[in-house]
Amino acid sequence: MARRAPHRILLNLALDSAIACLALPVAMLLDAPGAWPAAGWWLGALPGAVLALLAAGLPVRLPQQYWRYAGLPDLLGIAGAAIGAAILFWGGLRLAGAWTPPNPAFPAIHALALGILLGAPRIAGRLHHGRRAHESITPQPVLLVGAGDGADIFIRALAAERQPAFRVIGILSMRTRQAGRRIQGHPILGTADEIAAVLDAMREEGRLPALVVLTTHHVQGLALERLLDAADRHGIPVRRAPSVTSLDPAAKRMAGALEEKAGQRLKLDPVAIEDLLDRPQVPLDREGMARLIQGRRVLVTGAGGTIGGELARQVASFGPSQLTLLDHGEFALYEIDLELRERHPDVPRRAVLADIRDEPRMRRLLEELRPELVFHAAALKHVPMVENNPLEGLLTNALGTRIVADAAAAVGCRAMVFISTDKAVNPTSVMGASKRLAEMYCQALDMSARAASRDPLRAGGHGMRCVTVRFGNVLGSTGSVVPLFRRQLERGGPLTVTHPDMRRYFMTVREAVGLVLQASVVGAEDREDQPRELAEGGIFVLDMGKPVKIVDLARRMIRLAGLRPEEDVEIRFTGLRPGEKLYEELFHGQEPPRPTQFRGLLVATPRTADPALVGRAIDEIAAAARAGNPRAALAQLGRLVPEFDHNADGAEVQAAR
Repeated sequence: MARRAPHRILLNLALDSAIACLALPVAMLLDAPGAWPAAGWWLGALPGAVLALLAAGLPVRLPQQYWRYAGLPDLLGIAGAAIGAAILFWGGLRLAGAWTPPNPAFPAIHALALGILLGAPRIAGRLHHGRRAHESITPQPVLLVGAGDGADIFIRALAAERQPAFRVIGILSMRTRQAGRRIQGHPILGTADEIAAVLDAMREEGRLPALVVLTTHHVQGLALERLLDAADRHGIPVRRAPSVTSLDPAAKRMAGALEEKAGQRLKLDPVAIEDLLDRPQVPLDREGMARLIQGRRVLVTGAGGTIGGELARQVASFGPSQLTLLDHGEFALYEIDLELRERHPDVPRRAVLADIRDEPRMRRLLEELRPELVFHAAALKHVPMVENNPLEGLLTNALGTRIVADAAAAVGCRAMVFISTDKAVNPTSVMGASKRLAEMYCQALDMSARAASRDPLRAGGHGMRCVTVRFGNVLGSTGSVVPLFRRQLERGGPLTVTHPDMRRYFMTVREAVGLVLQASVVGAEDREDQPRELAEGGIFVLDMGKPVKIVDLARRMIRLAGLRPEEDVEIRFTGLRPGEKLYEELFHGQEPPRPTQFRGLLVATPRTADPALVGRAIDEIAAAARAGNPRAALAQLGRLVPEFDHNADGAEVQAAR
């Protein structure tokens, strides 16, 4: 390719020179047919016309134009070069004192003739290339949803392909006032809300699309669900066009970018299950987060996990003075450390392999690091796994949390943020009860610290704040149902659901961690404008919206894969597993929720507890666990968490709401 390019440019120069020679007599014939110069005049005029065009074409790179892909910017460049060449040629004639055409309008006629003769072969080459490409294969007809820049760029990307795989037959807009108009010749047939009627009409006309392609990200939630339903009735898959930035980083030079990649195919993406959540963007106090994190030493435990990793990413973006990543898994820790090294090379960072249950190691480590903020995400979270290994769950979730909290408090940490779960409310599993026990200890430490800060006899007394944040499932997290369904779909099914009435709360990981940081700002700072009820502390609970039936989630994922539930892919019910509930809760009956000044963030009324008593009870449970006595450990857990109703055999029980 590199060796051929100079020859192509020389060929363009020769062709443009020939056109310049042809345009001059054509212009003279149009200007004054009877006025014709002597033969000797042409010997100087024709080379002058060529030189004038070459000089005027250099600024717009006329010889380097790719005729096959000529577009509007190229045609504008041709117009500029033609006008410039005509003016230079006329000026050259006047300066040389040579014969000049009698009509003073000759430069305009010369520019017009030159522009038409330069542009015509380029347009013809573009049309011939497009016609030949379309004849070589039969592209799939597609209906676009979204009549903005995304649709325009998608159509341009198709036009730039040598053999486009898709052919746009219509567009649906997001606004009613766009109906009836056209984008690059393609009609806007209606709005996205009218897709059912539009598809019905297209079926009657015998021109149903093979695909519906979303070129906008404004179709989400219920609107996306309706669109999927309408497409599903006609057996039409729904796909999403690549983002504008992935199609072309400059966003407005789409065709030019793809022209250089002849043969590259435009690939469509599947619609993500996250798009169906329809959760509005919650405004966050970014200034408060920066005030809390910037320039401080931060430790994230469980940094290799889904929540811990996203915490590390968002914390790094606020510029801590030192970010320590702690995890027990070597490869998971390596991955997040490598990612942050590439994304935030300027943030001082350290990756530490450690077990939060190793008290001497954690105390030495925190004395060395002296973190000002600790985000504690390390935990065993998989309910069936902890049911099979209850002592490990108790040691990690309860004892590990106490060890981290005590070590952080001992070195004067400003605040520790503990990541809890909705399974800690009216728990029926060891995992949920162990997290509830950890909640109790952190809540007791926080209330003790708040009481100390209000004690007039202890001037300057301030203990470590313990901010507990409780939320439900995170889409795509390790061990969650979404990756499981994806693996089962890749194998052709069936998709396994434990119970037809199983419901769970869901949230995207980015949204969950953003609200965790928001809760950290509210819980760790004593602000004068803070409501009195928030000054008492409590457990922060993320507003998870409405719970989703797992069987509905399975059906949606099957449909998003372009398949039909129960026909192409079976959904099989396997029964509740040990420790599971049919639905989860976010609040206990004795901790009524209170709003905060931030949308999406609630706070549960604190339940009083003595940190010393809870700490001793955790030590007793840990001693029984280390002695391999699960009966004693679980009996003590039941005494500390009286609402713990252990569903050890997977029976269909559900705590009263």
